[in-house]
Amino acid sequence: MSNMKEPDMAFADAVKAAGGKTLDLCYQCGTCTASCPSGRRTAFRTRQIIRKAQLGLKDDVLGSDELWMCTTCYSCVERCPREVEIVDIILLMRNMAVQKGYMADAHKKIAASLMKGGATVPFGDDMRKLRSGMGLPANPPTTIGNEKGLEEFRKIMRKTGFDKLTGVN
Repeated sequence: MSNMKEPDMAFADAVKAAGGKTLDLCYQCGTCTASCPSGRRTAFRTRQIIRKAQLGLKDDVLGSDELWMCTTCYSCVERCPREVEIVDIILLMRNMAVQKGYMADAHKKIAASLMKGGATVPFGDDMRKLRSGMGLPANPPTTIGNEKGLEEFRKIMRKTGFDKLTGVN
């Protein structure tokens, strides 16, 4: 029994067409992986995910947990000898993954927080007290504490399909 995977070169072409035009410039030197702070603590190997994209291994890329381990610090891009836009390519592939129904649980939680209160970081009474103690309004001038603004924000998010992509209402 073979465990060979069938490449989908249309996937590699789709990544390039979506803005990842430098994908083919990568020659697998490993500089990206060596400079990745996330890779030091996780199974994330930047070079591997880029190579899988080059080879058209769509399911291996879009369904992988590793796709979500990039912290978007751009250390890899700063050091890449071929100027591969690695982080931009990873973000493009994340967008493709979300469109196919894949998203890391941590990112779903952030999306839920965004839809609930208009911010990615939960904002509660402790923050209101801290702001008041500093002489600031308890609520920042954002959607937090502004029901009309929050509903307008949610309307935009629904109109763009964010709620459906993330599974958050």
